[in-house]
Amino acid sequence: MKGAAWVAITAAIGNFLQGWDNATIAGAVLYIKRELELGAGTEGLLVAMSLIGATVVTTCSGTIADAVGRRPTLIVSSLFYFISGLIMLWSPNVYILLLARLLDGLGIGLAVTLVPLYISETAPTEIRGLLNTLPQFTGSGGMFLAYCMIFGMSLMASPSWRLMLGVLCIPSLVYFVLTVFYLPESPRWLVSKGKMKEAKQVLQKLRGREDVNAEMSLLVEGLAVGGETSIEEYIIGPVDELDEDQDPATKVEQIKVYGPEEGLSWVAKPVGGQSRLSLVSRQGSLVNQGMPLMDPIVTLFGSVHENLPDTGSMRSMLFPNFGSMFSVADANIKNEDWDEEMQPEAEAEGYTSELGGGDDDDELQSPLISRQATSMEKGMPAQSGDLLSMRRHSSLFQGQGGEGSGAGGGWQVAWKWTEKKGEDGSIEGGFTRIYLHEEGVPSSRRGSIVSTPDGDVHVGGEYIHAAALVSNTVLLHPTGPAVVHPSQTASKGPTLASLLEPGVKQALIVGISIQMLQQFSGINGVLYYTPQILQQAGVDVLLSNLGIGSDSTSFLISTFTNLLMLPSIAVAMRFVDVLGRRSLLLKTIPVLIVSLIILVIGNVFNFGSVVHAVISTICVVVYFCTFVMGYGPIPNILCSEIFPTRVRGICIALCALVFWICDVIVTYTLPLMLSSIGLGGVFGIYAVVCVISWIFIFLRVPETKGMPLEVITEFFAVGAKQIDASKHQE
Repeated sequence: MKGAAWVAITAAIGNFLQGWDNATIAGAVLYIKRELELGAGTEGLLVAMSLIGATVVTTCSGTIADAVGRRPTLIVSSLFYFISGLIMLWSPNVYILLLARLLDGLGIGLAVTLVPLYISETAPTEIRGLLNTLPQFTGSGGMFLAYCMIFGMSLMASPSWRLMLGVLCIPSLVYFVLTVFYLPESPRWLVSKGKMKEAKQVLQKLRGREDVNAEMSLLVEGLAVGGETSIEEYIIGPVDELDEDQDPATKVEQIKVYGPEEGLSWVAKPVGGQSRLSLVSRQGSLVNQGMPLMDPIVTLFGSVHENLPDTGSMRSMLFPNFGSMFSVADANIKNEDWDEEMQPEAEAEGYTSELGGGDDDDELQSPLISRQATSMEKGMPAQSGDLLSMRRHSSLFQGQGGEGSGAGGGWQVAWKWTEKKGEDGSIEGGFTRIYLHEEGVPSSRRGSIVSTPDGDVHVGGEYIHAAALVSNTVLLHPTGPAVVHPSQTASKGPTLASLLEPGVKQALIVGISIQMLQQFSGINGVLYYTPQILQQAGVDVLLSNLGIGSDSTSFLISTFTNLLMLPSIAVAMRFVDVLGRRSLLLKTIPVLIVSLIILVIGNVFNFGSVVHAVISTICVVVYFCTFVMGYGPIPNILCSEIFPTRVRGICIALCALVFWICDVIVTYTLPLMLSSIGLGGVFGIYAVVCVISWIFIFLRVPETKGMPLEVITEFFAVGAKQIDASKHQE
């Protein structure tokens, strides 16, 4: 996981540069307008030019990232930063400076849109929230360091605004070098393009282990979301406990699960009758709930988190040790690597790959799963397609796998082979993909009765309840175990129809709405008012007595403000994967509401200058510290998690576009609102928006912590289709 952490830190430098630029232009504009004699309109355009550039490039950033990859787009972003820094260092007149600011905005737009996406696609499930909070931390860190530099330069006799702005080219050059020589491409993007060998190598580097086959399988299965998916229940236990007195004919309904020790295996069996798992029972009545306004998808996600093991971790005693692949029946396991070197052997056995025909890319010639002509049972004649041998790493059988080799977050990928006799007497079969997730607490419940297809089972030892998302697999033809390359299952490109799929449409509503509400919740207004608040508290008088001028005082106040943000963001990094995204928002937004209400009261009633200054200062500090703990980073985290791989780039770009448009609206309406309804009215509107935000999050935003991206998007698809089906029935 250290590899993924360092990669996330490197990618987040893009947000560091954004924060650095925001601070430097705020300081440099004071000196630019004096030297170049700028009018109010030109000054506003100069500050807003980067915002315009960011908004423009966001409209196409997702399409570009989906087409050429995440890494090349981040490299282009670093180049925009670097070139704009050089031009600003030179800038002979305001027109060249405006051009430089536009290029700078292009770099900002690409970085802000794609860094959260890139981190989500490379981070382990268990710490994805923590790593995706890094952009917020580095952005505030960049602002803090830039304000420190500006404050120091403001103490000089003649500060150089060109140097203030041009210093950007130094960290941007470092960013460029790191993106070119250190950052890998996103493994999910590589899988979507059929580059399986490269994707596996990147994933091994990011996870720090050789066995990544389970996660690779998850990435491939994630290419197709929204099929006919059902939610089922399984019991999982040792073979000797679940197989006693069992009819051999029912073994086809089992999934064999292999543990890390040689010879250790587990069996997963479907449970019949009424489910005792809330995940399954709630899915069966998504639309009929006690709270009719709550989105059923929220309930569906919540049912997963309500049944986590009491160990305090998504990793239980069983799931971390599951093998990276599952095998039906008693398949002969081969200790092979998953690459094109094994292709001749597969063909030698009489099987040909169906991986794209004449495509001459070596990476497209590698079978994902090798077929074995093995009998289903002893004494049965071997039939082609009866069994599938899943490849795995030998350490699983030798007890060498320290970390879990599952799909992440306590989830595991499996496949179930089912067959039936056709009308002509021939045997027809197909595979279904299963996402397994442990439910409840592993325990010894002797005498408990569990209903299975072949009768009630009296479980006498330890077993685990597991929920399962069951759907058609994208790896195999539904009519038999013929290998299909994932590039054939992926869409050639995102289309309007893809965006209108029920799950994607539902996720877009959540992503766009939360970005819009975040921008209208008041952070820009509070930051705008912070220097005035602190000046009222007498900070400017104290600093002027120390010989510090008014400009330097303003920079020092901004430095102090950003310094306070850093430990608050660190708190968010600690709890975003523990409490969860939804829970953190629901706990922090009420603090924002109370702070804004007190600010409104303080501006409506006269409490005296000293009391007003003290109360306002406390409220402002509490507000922005709480904001960066929750409402600051989490909307971007959510937007990077809830969309399928094939449309993730364009969907995040749409959410980012809404973000920038709302940012422009708030920035340009704030002075007008201050002059028309006053500060109390502005803060009152922000408080109302925060109340609306809390209601929306409670009713519409699901909890995504500890869930692989592919499982999250599958849940959105399942829930949205259930909702659509219920509407058609009414």
